[in-house]
Amino acid sequence: MIEGLEKMSLQELDLTMEEKASKFSVSEHNWPKDAPYAPDCNGSIARSSTHLAVMFHVRGLDIRATEMEDNGRSWEDSCCEFFVSDPFDGTYYNFELTCAGSILAAKGSGRQNREVRDKDLVARIIRHSSLGRVPMVVTGQIIGWTVAMLIPFDLIGIDPANLPVSVRGNFYKCGDLTAHPHFLSWNPIGTPKPDFHRPDYFGELILR
Repeated sequence: MIEGLEKMSLQELDLTMEEKASKFSVSEHNWPKDAPYAPDCNGSIARSSTHLAVMFHVRGLDIRATEMEDNGRSWEDSCCEFFVSDPFDGTYYNFELTCAGSILAAKGSGRQNREVRDKDLVARIIRHSSLGRVPMVVTGQIIGWTVAMLIPFDLIGIDPANLPVSVRGNFYKCGDLTAHPHFLSWNPIGTPKPDFHRPDYFGELILR
């Protein structure tokens, strides 16, 4: 546990996560025929007593940031995603964070019939972006950027005073409408076509 993550600036959070958080690589290129391009994407995850912090560092071609509202079509922009299972009811949550800090948050048992979270709840998710919260479309350039989301535990069905030992989840990097579309994951996905909504391919995330 790292206390106070939710109170830090992006610079403070980045340094703290680099020194103390668990690291992961979003490098599984599951569908190279469908999307041959693969940017570099690495991340880190840690928790405070109240929040789960997930940070992504990306370096690659293009930037697309057109969705400025929460609960929009985040996956079409330059996007980093965190999916995590509810430890009690068999559903899972998807948090899809654009390079500009807009986020889509929903809950359900599969791809269909997902329940988008109320915007008042989504507003409680702390977001950071090194690019700022401004629209942009850049092609033909290599750009490095960082985003982070700090999710209150109760938004993923967890009582922070009684944390489970572990949950299951996956991390993703995508950009459906960028100039170089891509679909990468942390834990490998064995489907014939790109599909992130596959909790059967989630990996274990230790919380304690």
